[in-house]
Amino acid sequence: MQHWLRTTMLSGAIALGAVLSAHAAQTDITIGMQLEPPNLDPTGGAAAAIDEIVYANIFEGLTRYQADGSIAPALAKSWDISADGLVYTFHLQSGVKFHDGTDMTADDVKFSLDRARAEDSTNAQKALFAGIASVDVVDPMTVKITLSQPNGGFITNLAWGDAVIVAPESIANAATAPVGTGPFKFGDWVQGDHIEIVKNPDYWGNPVRLDRATFKFISDPTAAFAAMMAGDIDAFPGYPAPETLPQFEADPRFTVVGGNTEGETILSTNNKMPPFDNVKVREALAHAINRQEIIDGAMFGYGKPIGTHFAPHHPDYVDLTGMSNYDPDMAKKLLAEAGFPDGFKTTLKLPPPSYARRGGEIIAAQLRAVGIDAEISNLEWAQWLEQVFKGKDYGLTIVSHTEPMDIGIYARPDYYFQYDSPAFQQLMKDLDAATDPAKRSAILKEAQTMIAKDYVNGYLFQLARTSVINSKIMGMWENSPTQANDLTGVYWAD
Repeated sequence: MQHWLRTTMLSGAIALGAVLSAHAAQTDITIGMQLEPPNLDPTGGAAAAIDEIVYANIFEGLTRYQADGSIAPALAKSWDISADGLVYTFHLQSGVKFHDGTDMTADDVKFSLDRARAEDSTNAQKALFAGIASVDVVDPMTVKITLSQPNGGFITNLAWGDAVIVAPESIANAATAPVGTGPFKFGDWVQGDHIEIVKNPDYWGNPVRLDRATFKFISDPTAAFAAMMAGDIDAFPGYPAPETLPQFEADPRFTVVGGNTEGETILSTNNKMPPFDNVKVREALAHAINRQEIIDGAMFGYGKPIGTHFAPHHPDYVDLTGMSNYDPDMAKKLLAEAGFPDGFKTTLKLPPPSYARRGGEIIAAQLRAVGIDAEISNLEWAQWLEQVFKGKDYGLTIVSHTEPMDIGIYARPDYYFQYDSPAFQQLMKDLDAATDPAKRSAILKEAQTMIAKDYVNGYLFQLARTSVINSKIMGMWENSPTQANDLTGVYWAD
């Protein structure tokens, strides 16, 4: 009798444990990513894949982007702005520690911003900090930033991944072992396969509900489909095989989300390399492109045509697609006027994303039809960054610029498409100095029009954020207001 009772009680306990286990929410997640980051230091690299892992998860800035695109306090709990718009006094969150246990203070803010704007800075968005005249520590929890002139976008600038706060003690190893203040800590990196982050038990803010997240790198669209279907991947933001989305939509295990990104997908053009230094050649290029054919063929209809470097969902967007409408006869006429009646040869260097590889084949055929022979080279991401982005050794390339509100890159003559317009540079200075919303809106519209008229690049489409997510996962961002897979609010439903 006693033996039976013990056995029954044990069986009941096991059964109860199984029931509780079945209802306990999962606390780990595997996220699919097309591109592996070249390193994990967002203050020293240009690749979007860096921020997609570390933004808000490992590293934090004074301010941050939220899911709806608004800017919220982060390491700065509040700030005061002087009447003349030149002095920003930031009041820091208390009790913040870096993952190595050191305190985060105003000294770290000063170190981070001074490092980002230094002459030898390797920060990919160094221009964000150009207007800072000085950074002064008032006390451990207060920092004062003085600008050389008012900047209506300064608080937004500080929300970029390039503006995160780092520490002098750990920054040297940030590329491979990042140390931040965020709710997750760096765990492990198996090159070519995955990166793992783990919950930070000592986080200063609201604790996250996930214990562990693995970012799995799958560049091949077919492999991405197979991994999602098999359950090896729990969510794939920016899913690379849009042709298979109907299968996921029909499967109750998954949720398919179609959102926006800040990704202007462009046929980037080397404006200093002949013959692209001739505006007529660039205009011919623009009229040779059939945007809808690219969206349908490479993106299976997902994506919105653009005629300038600006997001269509932004309230200040101007639809300038008519200035570069598909007109192959016009393209041929312009090439002849520019001295190339028989066309010319150039290079088309493509990074790994499917929009670039698939879009590149379509664009090469469209250019061939007007006499431009674009030789395709498929590059790995590290090669593309070295040859194209840094080396400027290319004629044409295709890439999606996923940074938010990044029209200011056209004011940088040394940027990889090498557009050098004093008029545009002045326009960006006027924008920085403007604080009145109406004036800023007018300047942004003029800027969009100026680069469209100069045909700086071939403007293709705004990259859609089509995500496939396990239907039990909550809190994933629908849109992508900045380059991020922010897991701070993500959890599994019970």
